[in-house]
Amino acid sequence: MSERVAVRKTYKLFIGGKFPRSESGRSYLVQSGSGDAVNVSLASRKDARDAVVAARAAVKGWAGATAYNRGQILYRVAEMLEGRRDQFVGLGIPAAEVDASIDRWVWYAGWADKLPQVYGGANPVAGPYFNLSAPEPTGVVAVVAPGSPALLGLVGVVAPAIVTGNTVVVAASPSAPLAAVTLAEVLATSDLPGGVVNLLTGRITETAPTLAAHLDVNAIDLAGVADTDLAADLEGRAAENLKRVLRPLPADHDWAGDPGLARMTALLETKTVWHPKGV
Repeated sequence: MSERVAVRKTYKLFIGGKFPRSESGRSYLVQSGSGDAVNVSLASRKDARDAVVAARAAVKGWAGATAYNRGQILYRVAEMLEGRRDQFVGLGIPAAEVDASIDRWVWYAGWADKLPQVYGGANPVAGPYFNLSAPEPTGVVAVVAPGSPALLGLVGVVAPAIVTGNTVVVAASPSAPLAAVTLAEVLATSDLPGGVVNLLTGRITETAPTLAAHLDVNAIDLAGVADTDLAADLEGRAAENLKRVLRPLPADHDWAGDPGLARMTALLETKTVWHPKGV
């Protein structure tokens, strides 16, 4: 029997719950955990715009889901990631980092229905009124993911954005795209509605400026931007429609430490409602 020809995998984009190739037809080579060179899609500006359209279309359904349901889905992501643990280790990701990433999904899942109680509540007022504040998602969030740690850093920027009801467009690190696209395969099988997370691989310098300037993006997280000039340019582009900007994190940021609530609350708006108490 003749030896089989290996079926080579091309790592594609993740947009609207599907895995399209770049509309430009471009790809670039990345070394896999086994040392083989694999093809990864090289996203274009058009792909970035398509991803924003998909994210915007998913906002209403995801933001309108109950917090409990969002928590269930994030926990399902942890379950699926646990089942594919060995695959991520095979990509060269340390086992301890994969385990920490699974635990991080569980941690954020637990906050889904608790954050509104911690971040919202009744306000004391002088008058016969109820004054209630409740958190609401910002909308579409663009994220520049850190390159290291490849998986835990990605989870650390995506999970806090979506647990609160936002949808995201992620520009994955060009040096660590395999963890990102493989995580997208986990998300696609985890009951997460299409469009809630959209992932672009390729050059940050090509996709991030498009996302920063896009008028239908409400916030941008620059966590993975190491170039200060690029960060300043992206902030300037984001100012056109007053996007909320999360500035770059230092290279020595401890992604394995206690994440706290800051990355969740930074992407929330607060709605305050007055209502008379009656007679």
